[in-house]
Amino acid sequence: MANTVFAMYNYHIKIYEDMTSDKIIIPILLDIENYLNQYDYESNHFESLMICFKNNTFKSEMQFENALWTFLQRLHDHDDVVWDSNVSQNPNESNFSFSIKGKAFYVLGMHPQSSRIARKAPYCTIVFNLHWQFEKLREMGTYQSVKKRIRRRDKKLQGSINPVLRDFGSDTETKQYSGRAVGHEWECPFKPKNKNL
Repeated sequence: MANTVFAMYNYHIKIYEDMTSDKIIIPILLDIENYLNQYDYESNHFESLMICFKNNTFKSEMQFENALWTFLQRLHDHDDVVWDSNVSQNPNESNFSFSIKGKAFYVLGMHPQSSRIARKAPYCTIVFNLHWQFEKLREMGTYQSVKKRIRRRDKKLQGSINPVLRDFGSDTETKQYSGRAVGHEWECPFKPKNKNL
């Protein structure tokens, strides 16, 4: 699915050195805010924000997954805007989507060690796709055809469809973020600020 973003969407790329550094969090929050402020919600041309980290090398999918969730947690902890009310902030619920700067995002992790060809990238990369874009595709009547095209491409590349892929609302999308095939026992490490969840 991730590589399809190049064909379907316009994309904004921001490059940083180390995704584990505390120094990048505020600048990336500003990047996200600027991306949202310039986004044309009236257009049918979608845009994604891609954050690349040129100095990170992870030896396994698990290492990347841990770094991804630590990064997302730090973004959330420093975010000064309330969670998008259109989605849940409970990572165990099927209508969860990651909210930052008041907007819900479907997050895609890409890295050199990914076992899924469609998730391989020369550098560790995190793609932020607005959740709104998927709802817009449904409104346009093209969601199913886009989904089928993405999954056909995944099967052609890999010989099989990524087993973690699910439609929004059928299972928590957190299982899809890192690209690693996680089991039913997997628990999302993300902790929302709302302690009542």
